[in-house]
Amino acid sequence: MSSSNNHWLISFFGKNLYIFLSLLCSIPFFFLLEIYVRSIGIGEDEAVAATVTFLFVIGVFSGRYVSQLWVSTSKPISNDYIFSLAVVIIGLVIALAAIQFQHARIFRSLFWIPVALIGFILGVLIKIVRINVSYQLREAQTTAAQSKSELQLLQSQLSPHFLFNTLNNLYGLSITQHEKIPPLLLKLADLLRYSVYDAKEVFVSLNDELAYINNYIDFEKIRIGERLLLRTAIEPLPKPDIKIAPMLLIVFIENAFKHSKNTADETVFVEITLKTWADSILFSVKNSYGPAQEVENTREKHSGFGLTSVKKRLELLYPNEHDLKIEEKDSFYHVMLQLKMK
Repeated sequence: MSSSNNHWLISFFGKNLYIFLSLLCSIPFFFLLEIYVRSIGIGEDEAVAATVTFLFVIGVFSGRYVSQLWVSTSKPISNDYIFSLAVVIIGLVIALAAIQFQHARIFRSLFWIPVALIGFILGVLIKIVRINVSYQLREAQTTAAQSKSELQLLQSQLSPHFLFNTLNNLYGLSITQHEKIPPLLLKLADLLRYSVYDAKEVFVSLNDELAYINNYIDFEKIRIGERLLLRTAIEPLPKPDIKIAPMLLIVFIENAFKHSKNTADETVFVEITLKTWADSILFSVKNSYGPAQEVENTREKHSGFGLTSVKKRLELLYPNEHDLKIEEKDSFYHVMLQLKMK
């Protein structure tokens, strides 16, 4: 079948969908109505059932049309209103059942009125439910679009944030330890290459992310030198296709190195662990911080852009799928993060 024929069929059924559905539903409705008409003793049951079925279908379409004239499509309809319409329909069905027990023929001959009313109210109800579903769908699409835009903005800000901090560090070293600058620049080029070109997807390979983290650790080893007391325990991944949001863990690692170097102690302590368990990624980073007079400044830095950004990204990318804990105890900051594997 050609694409033009496919397009014609899609267009045809799209415009006449309600007519086809009505015809389809009217067939079992006609047979039920015929049984009902026969039960209340009205003659010519087939003709009467066909006529009342037609009135029911007309009522449904009339209800949909009338509801379009006064129901707003820009806001949802109250659930109380929908509940009231459903109660009215149930009441009319009960009335139809009660007619069977009426001896007066006039009551039986007017049974078509509640049937037509049921069709009309059902048409209104269908339109209202559709409007509410469409409104909720638009709201969900708008929220998703806003979340995507916010996520793209957050990711686009990560590289400049990292570059800003790194350039500050390089400036300080260029004055006191200029011999470290060339190898640091090479490492910085590798780090920026990943963050600018390879980390643009929503989720990336955890293997690639770990390679980036190892590059960053090597960068900090050169920068800090012998003062650094580093412990790492990164377990091999059980499978190669595990994914993670890019530049997520590095924020905590960068904060650990940045703040631990402010300590007056001879050593800068940083401990990084990562392992997988069941369907989760378990990450931890622990670092020393400066003396009491520096704690307040360190806290302010920990609540800066990087941490705020990563919390927002966790909410967007791992809703109800992450657990983040940050503790300050015994002159150490400890970050513990559990993520669901992607």
